[in-house]
Amino acid sequence: MSETITTDREPVDQVDEQEGGAQAAPAGNDQQPTPPGRRKRLIALLGAVTLIAGAVYGAYYFTEGRFHESTDDAYVSGNLVQLTPQVTGTVVAVNADDTQVVKAGDPVVTLDPADARIALADAEASLGQTVRRVSGLYVNNDFYAANVAQRESDLARANDDLRRRLAVADSGAVSAEDIAHARDAVQAAQAALDAARQQGAANHALTDRTSVEQHPDVQAAASKVRAAWLAYARDTLPAPVTGYVAQRQVQVGQRVSPGTPLMAIVPLDGVWVDANFKEVQLKHMRIGQPVTLTADVYGSGVKYHGRIEGFSAGTGSAFATLPAQNATGNWIKIVQRLPVRIALDPRELAARPLRIGLSMTVDADTRDDSGSRLGAAQNTRYRTDVFAQYDAQANGEIEKVIKQNEMAASTPATAAQPSAQRVPARDRKGNAG
Repeated sequence: MSETITTDREPVDQVDEQEGGAQAAPAGNDQQPTPPGRRKRLIALLGAVTLIAGAVYGAYYFTEGRFHESTDDAYVSGNLVQLTPQVTGTVVAVNADDTQVVKAGDPVVTLDPADARIALADAEASLGQTVRRVSGLYVNNDFYAANVAQRESDLARANDDLRRRLAVADSGAVSAEDIAHARDAVQAAQAALDAARQQGAANHALTDRTSVEQHPDVQAAASKVRAAWLAYARDTLPAPVTGYVAQRQVQVGQRVSPGTPLMAIVPLDGVWVDANFKEVQLKHMRIGQPVTLTADVYGSGVKYHGRIEGFSAGTGSAFATLPAQNATGNWIKIVQRLPVRIALDPRELAARPLRIGLSMTVDADTRDDSGSRLGAAQNTRYRTDVFAQYDAQANGEIEKVIKQNEMAASTPATAAQPSAQRVPARDRKGNAG
């Protein structure tokens, strides 16, 4: 048995040696050394490529790259014109909805005008009564002038009677009592004349140097008509500007009060871009520098062109609801960003309109740094003329009421020169006396 076991082990050992040798041989064939010349060429090529890339980048940076500041922290901004009522009322009509276009002056929301119409009618009636009463004052000028003429005539007659009696007093034809009565008549006529003149002067004080239209009483009544007309006209809310309706909150039948936001109107033809640059990028940025922009909504193939219009007065964190408290002990410096306002080309906006809030990528060319860091002295002004017609319409309504109730169109001219018309009458009486 020992011989048999020995015989069996010998072939196994020989087979293992042969397999190990067969396996070791291929492993030795894979590890072939790299030629030294080829390795040097690869290292030289890599160094040359690195030097060329560095030179190209350096040339680009010193000729072009250092004059550009870019950021993708930029968004479209614009005016949100709020439509709010000026009077209290109930909404009876809404003539526009979100995403729709309204033109300046279009009636967008209408309130119930019943109460305002009644108040306007009362104010117009009061103005008519005032005009008639004031017109009567001008007519009274002629009445008081005639009364003065009558009193002057009575005084002249009393003076004539007194002179005739005095002329025959020495002959005894007239008694002393008659002469005393004649003197009393002269004094009474003179007092009546003075009273008439005072009444005329008092009436002239109410009418001189003015007309029916410009009389203070008429103007006070006209102011009430104007206020009532404005309240009536403001029951219709026009669009202040041309734009798209957004954030509509008003509903038919809703009771609204002055200042209640009903909707917003966005004029997309006047949007701009607020680009938030890092504070380290602002060193060479100036107002007026050209800017190239791309919008995510159109892709990088569409370019917008604009210019820097101004810099914000503070960073975003400074105007935050809860500003940072940097005086604490665990302070960490954070690079701040400053909003930069960029005006866009109106023609490009008309061709490809933008919406408020869209993302933009901004590249500012800072090559020309001769501009100012501060805003221009001339400020941008926004205005609307849709409410100016209210005053003109109110004036037209007032003029119509005055013309309808004025008693005589020529009375202002008569009252303008009352003394010039009455002086000749007094002269005639004086000459006759």
